[in-house]
Amino acid sequence: MLQSLKPGENTSLSQAKGQVRVSHTAGANLDINLTAFLVTDSGKVINDNDMVFFNAPHHASGAASFISPSTQGSSVTHCIDFDLSRLPANITKIAITLTQDGSAGGFASVNNLRAQVLTAGSTLEFAPGIFSQETGIIVLELYVRNGQNKARAVWQGFASGLAGLCHFYGVEVEEPMPVAVTAPPPVNMEKKRVTLTKPDSSHKISLLKGAAAPKSIRVSATWIDNGDGRKDNDDLDLRVGILRPDGQMSIIQAPDKSGAFNADPFVFHTGDVVTASVSAPGCETVEINPEISRLMGGKVALVCSVYSALSNGIVAIASLKPTMRMEYGDQIVDCAFEFKKGFFNSMVYTYVIGIIEIDRDNITLRPSGVTSRAGSESTPWLTRTGDELTLTMDGPYVFKGKKVSSRGNKRYI
Repeated sequence: MLQSLKPGENTSLSQAKGQVRVSHTAGANLDINLTAFLVTDSGKVINDNDMVFFNAPHHASGAASFISPSTQGSSVTHCIDFDLSRLPANITKIAITLTQDGSAGGFASVNNLRAQVLTAGSTLEFAPGIFSQETGIIVLELYVRNGQNKARAVWQGFASGLAGLCHFYGVEVEEPMPVAVTAPPPVNMEKKRVTLTKPDSSHKISLLKGAAAPKSIRVSATWIDNGDGRKDNDDLDLRVGILRPDGQMSIIQAPDKSGAFNADPFVFHTGDVVTASVSAPGCETVEINPEISRLMGGKVALVCSVYSALSNGIVAIASLKPTMRMEYGDQIVDCAFEFKKGFFNSMVYTYVIGIIEIDRDNITLRPSGVTSRAGSESTPWLTRTGDELTLTMDGPYVFKGKKVSSRGNKRYI
């Protein structure tokens, strides 16, 4: 039986035991490596022994084993054997990841990327997302839920490669990670993290120059299942409104308005995620071209929000505990807002988690905590008067797959 999953979708597995296969076309200056992270309900490893890769090919439990890549013709295949019945009691998930360590750049340089999960009598195909500068990808997750063996397509990218993946899964790296002999010198994995929780707080970053400068600014929104027992209302979406130097707005959201990294509007949404749980949070990301201000010819402001359309099911966004993270090189800025008392009972469908201003070489990020009115599905909207930036919650309705007519003089391109 053959079944295909899109990013964010999950399904049951016929068996606890099987094999993950990830393949791609071989290419000059490509160095693709597969790593499995075995994690707890918190989404973190217990220790470094919960990484399975070419230099540590077998997990002590027998739940995951690395198989050296094979080449047939122009195709390279990477494999992990798994047995979910052998997961230790405190480990609930196996995350399958890829890194591109060669000099060819991000996964945009990798052709015919695909993933499969094979169990007795069935094959799952995982349709990949669209990638640009990402050098690390969470491909899929294998886990056990309510006694069922399951697989979930993820295809979440990281601009910071293995360093970003290790940070995401809680691996403390004090020395350079082992790399294949063909890989370039390892990068410094020490991260500088700032957490912003108050609307009047802010953090400034200067864009770097030269060959070693990070190639993208990455913004991600993460949320969890609220535990209400429903599976139809945990679908949040990351939306980015871009205020251009000429005062016009652009809207970026997946899957229909994903944008582009190297062409206008220089912001790219990496894919729509439709499910979340406590052990497998939902996460959507966008990549921002660091040159966006120069390319557009002036100051650019981005309003980042999560929203849940009425069609997704009645849910208070606060109950899903959304947060935002911006990554630029070794800089990590987290935005988390403490919701007001009684917010859980409000039918609020849009929450602005942060605002980013980019002026040539300078980035300023601040949290917001602004929400839509109860029952409203209006879009967050930015205007600028001189140096003053104003956020309102009265933009036109913009839903996935369709556009509702502009309201008043608020139009977007």
